Amino acid sequence: MLRQEKEAFVSRIREDLLSSGIVIVVNRGSGITVEEITKLRKNMVKSNSKFKVIKNTLAKKAIEGSVLEGLSQYLSGTTGFAYSNDPVEVSKAIYDFCKENEDKMEIVSGIMDGKEISCSQVKELATLPSLDGIRSQIVGLLSSVAGKLVRTINEPASQIARVLEAKYKN
Repeated sequence: MLRQEKEAFVSRIREDLLSSGIVIVVNRGSGITVEEITKLRKNMVKSNSKFKVIKNTLAKKAIEGSVLEGLSQYLSGTTGFAYSNDPVEVSKAIYDFCKENEDKMEIVSGIMDGKEISCSQVKELATLPSLDGIRSQIVGLLSSVAGKLVRTINEPASQIARVLEAKYKN
């Protein structure tokens, strides 16, 4: 890569990482296949996330002087970045992949909204329901409350009708 190409690449990566709500750093071990990485990238696309393996020197230049600079300490070996504006979806995608391939890839750290998060916090994010899941739970709660309210309002009238019916039959 020529110097100008490297500078343009670093600039694009910096822009992508800084515009993301969450950036997760993973270390790739040995033995990971092209098919596995392709599967990971497809899962990341499904979750509106991105995954890039970047040379550590270029990654350090990209995050230098930004809120992501704290991630520099984790850049050793083969390092990948998973990033997105949806913290739950990207966490699920990368966590599920790392769980399936424990010996080949591990979550190291991350930064969400300018604050460093640990591997365990990424795992906690991965266990949360998605935004659509939360919305459907809220709609379900609201509809069940509305149904109970309607039944409660109708119950006195139903009781009167049952009493009148019983009196009429006698």
